[in-house]
Amino acid sequence: MTSPGPVVAITASSAAAAQPYVDLIQRCGGSPWVVLPDHADPADDTLRHAGAVLVADGTPPDTRSVSTAEQRIIALAVETDFPLIAVGRGMHTLNAVMGGGSPVLAEGHAPQNGNGHEIPAYHRIYIAPGCKLAVIVGSGGFVRVNSLHRTGLREAQKARLLMAGAYSLEDGVIEALESPDHDLVLGIQFQPERKLEVPPHFDRMFHLLVERAAR
Repeated sequence: MTSPGPVVAITASSAAAAQPYVDLIQRCGGSPWVVLPDHADPADDTLRHAGAVLVADGTPPDTRSVSTAEQRIIALAVETDFPLIAVGRGMHTLNAVMGGGSPVLAEGHAPQNGNGHEIPAYHRIYIAPGCKLAVIVGSGGFVRVNSLHRTGLREAQKARLLMAGAYSLEDGVIEALESPDHDLVLGIQFQPERKLEVPPHFDRMFHLLVERAAR
């Protein structure tokens, strides 16, 4: 019998919202543990039971209890240099926890409606060579990613303690944030769990998260 992989806690608003990230962590060799809004454990217990945290996209912006739970987990992860990747609105929460401003409207980044399904927009982003994201995925420069968000962060909203690792070429909206003072504290705006919509080597972020969870 194969032993389970390192545990990665996934914060999400529902089991359905978490499922794509569960599949992603399993694909990368980890054992996902979904933390929902009604999860009773405080943040320190969550971090004690897991080796890393993935803050998933999909948390409704008007759901205060979910946001509060995520903020507590992120704040403790940052304080203790705990491995963390935050996706989509999770990146916005990471930015807020570290002292940044609220996201603003990002025109042209929203998905399109196609027969009741969201069809992502696509745009090119620039990953700064030498930034942590570039080192993790193995290259910097220009890449094409999906875009399924209506709000985003610009330099004016970015937390002072975070560095922007990637920008949208069209309008300068920040597509990745990283902490230079932590081993792995990373936020990404695009959604890499949608495997066919981003470069395949972006999975390396989550292989690294699972690797760090094993320490």
